Amino acid sequence: MSEKFKNSTLFILLGMVFFIPFLGGVHLFDWDEINFAEIAREMIELGDYLRVHINYEPFWQKPPLFSWFQVLAMKIFGINEFSARFPNAICGVFTLVVLYRIGYFLKGNSFGILWALSYFGSILPFLYFKSGIIDPWFNLFIFIGLYLYILFYWKKENVKDVALKKHKWYYFFLSSLFIGLAVLTKGPVAFLIVSLCFGVYWIFERFRFYTTPFEYILYTILCFSVGAIWLGVETIKNGPWFITEFTKYQIQLLTTHDAGHKGFFGYHFVVLLVGVFPSSIFLLRNFFKIEFSESWYEKDFRRWIKILFWVVLILFSLVQSKIVHYSSLCYFPLTFLAAEVIEKLIERQISFSKAMKIGFWFIGALFSLLLILLPFFGKNIHLLKPLFSKDPFALANLDAQVSWSYFDSFPGAFLIFVLSGFFYLFHKKRADFSFKFLFIGMGCFVFLTLGFIIRNIEGYSQNAAIEFFKDKMEEDCYIATTGYKSYAHFFYSKKKPPLNENHSNLNWLLDGNIDKTVYIATKINHAKDLENHPNFQELYRKNGFVFFVREKEK
Repeated sequence: MSEKFKNSTLFILLGMVFFIPFLGGVHLFDWDEINFAEIAREMIELGDYLRVHINYEPFWQKPPLFSWFQVLAMKIFGINEFSARFPNAICGVFTLVVLYRIGYFLKGNSFGILWALSYFGSILPFLYFKSGIIDPWFNLFIFIGLYLYILFYWKKENVKDVALKKHKWYYFFLSSLFIGLAVLTKGPVAFLIVSLCFGVYWIFERFRFYTTPFEYILYTILCFSVGAIWLGVETIKNGPWFITEFTKYQIQLLTTHDAGHKGFFGYHFVVLLVGVFPSSIFLLRNFFKIEFSESWYEKDFRRWIKILFWVVLILFSLVQSKIVHYSSLCYFPLTFLAAEVIEKLIERQISFSKAMKIGFWFIGALFSLLLILLPFFGKNIHLLKPLFSKDPFALANLDAQVSWSYFDSFPGAFLIFVLSGFFYLFHKKRADFSFKFLFIGMGCFVFLTLGFIIRNIEGYSQNAAIEFFKDKMEEDCYIATTGYKSYAHFFYSKKKPPLNENHSNLNWLLDGNIDKTVYIATKINHAKDLENHPNFQELYRKNGFVFFVREKEK
């Protein structure tokens, strides 16, 4: 058994052990998780796998590839949380193997292991493989596509010391396929990111045409041809409506902010620093002078990887909507650059600076302290209520009956053990083992945190509403929300294809001649209109949500 095959197998097993178990342990979260799962569920309900729907109406915001993955999982495991998250667990397994094998090819076995482990053992990258959002596959397709284009460029330039056995057009066409898959997953922003990387590299090359205009035009055509196969069939069948609305939405997304998603310019810098801990600490050292004795292609790859990092970070800092996962493509270059620093630390070519130690312990202590204190505040929730006195909904959330135990502090204590153990091993001159201990320990930490904490957090945030929707699953009725945006009432009531075209018309549900019972959920700070509405009667209120009913007139 070769070293590469053996370690690839170990990473497959590592991903399966950590990413697959307990995927269905907590409800899907509004908006994104439930949004994508509902698209897949409605595909199954309608038997229409070509057009994307939400609430059984055409939905223009996302192409269908990720939903097809979820549909496949739902066909196997049923329509549930596990199925909605399963595709990303598989993506996590693939990602670890891809990073190891690319790292092996570029810098050898040890580096491949470090890169894959640094991705596995950083908080947000691990967490996303336990989620049902679209970005893990989107990011993986873009990264593989860009990597293959770099190989095409190297083969074309006859770069020495890099063994590329395939013809240059093999890498070219395969690269365009993966970028095309990314476009079919989330949209043309995938091509925009890659094109910006090409442009920045062109500037660094002092405007030398390392790729010809013909190659770029051909690449563009091939990338969009993947999605055009689906879009062409969609347009022939349903007309140009989807592509028109989708284009408008993409422009709006880049130029305006969604409600509740506005943030400051440095938002994603903070997200990456704190969320991709501990790799983010090692990344920072790579931006200061480090001597690398290496070949031209290794230097060139580092240039490409830094370009990818800054293109994504600056692009989504400029975009008005600030959502955590917008900068998640940065995880690939971030962990690569971190792994380079880690390799130098292991080889004792650079020292573990005081600034790195301070940053390491500061962020680590924040996570640890938060998780240790959560059960205490959970048991003494009255101590938190003054902080939310101006937000009646958040204040009412805290009234949820959530069972906390002081044993729930275990993940926070475990994190202290991991960080302390890492430094102990590092200073005992067991540096190579210390980093493996750190990143596998961090994976265990995130896994434990999800197991101990996330259900209780959901108990405060959305559980009351979801339990109400699930209770109406077998009832032939209308369910809507007002005063806040949600997809939960579609997925958790298992809404069937409607017979009445007014099913989504809120004004009709409020005042129209309804043909069956209407239930409406709202938040406590938006309940007054329905409290005074003659057609509606309040059923009950719970944890910040208020539920109303309108009975069909007999």
